[in-house]
Amino acid sequence: MSKARRFILHFSSVVLFALAVVPVARAAGRIECRAMASQILARPVRYCVLLPPSYDTEKARRYPVLYYLHGLGDNEQSLVNFGGWNLVENLREQGRIGEFLIAAPDGGRSFYVNSQDGRERYEDFFIREFLPLIDRNYRTRATRAARGLTGFSMGGYGALRFAFVYPQLFGSVSAHSAAVMAQMPRVSLSGSPGGGRTAGLLGGVFGSPPDATYFDRMNPLTLARQASGLVSLKIYFDCGSDDHYGFDAGARKLDEALKARGIAHEFHIYPGGHDFTYIAQHMPASLEFHSRAFGLIPARR
Repeated sequence: MSKARRFILHFSSVVLFALAVVPVARAAGRIECRAMASQILARPVRYCVLLPPSYDTEKARRYPVLYYLHGLGDNEQSLVNFGGWNLVENLREQGRIGEFLIAAPDGGRSFYVNSQDGRERYEDFFIREFLPLIDRNYRTRATRAARGLTGFSMGGYGALRFAFVYPQLFGSVSAHSAAVMAQMPRVSLSGSPGGGRTAGLLGGVFGSPPDATYFDRMNPLTLARQASGLVSLKIYFDCGSDDHYGFDAGARKLDEALKARGIAHEFHIYPGGHDFTYIAQHMPASLEFHSRAFGLIPARR
């Protein structure tokens, strides 16, 4: 059985267990999956938008948007395919989160950055084309306070980085098992991985062979130590203590960097590995975190 198939089965079992424990009368939200023509990337980019139950009935209402960035090897439909939509709907029915849109673009293997060679300008696409498309085509509250980011693994890296680079655009960010590394994994001169399985994740995004200077410049850790405007950003991240890529070490370094600057944030190391069982267990916490940031549910006392 493939690793992806095992992830799906594990994630689905956790979600189905949660649904069985709390019976609900399901409200009718819906999902739109489309493609946009990107001039920057010179190709169509697929995306899905998860719309809350009241979207089609309260025509004058505008909604916050949470941008979900998938992990390496997934696509814009990962939340749907892995049962995340059922989890979102269930949390809404329980009153644990409010109503907001979730927009999920296909990020390929981009790490959500402009590639070192300039051929793949994903960051430019996301900021200059995708965000305006969502605000133009959906009834969003197009303000910083009503715009959040979340992601898993590569998507957690992208979410943290976008928030740290563009704190004027995003009011909240969360990440599960983010692919944050204190330093670039070693790669041999022949191009074969020389620093464990993490080296093989980088592909050609950061150069071929990877450029350490570019890697450091893109690194959310570097931004956490240097970027301005983070004080007003609401930040949540967690990671499994047995993350088999070692991203728990990067998460701890990120916690230290933010603490050193006095930047408020919520951070947790939980038991678990780097898989969809882990994210299914902890996604409710980040969805509640964003609901509080959007002002949709009361703040914690």
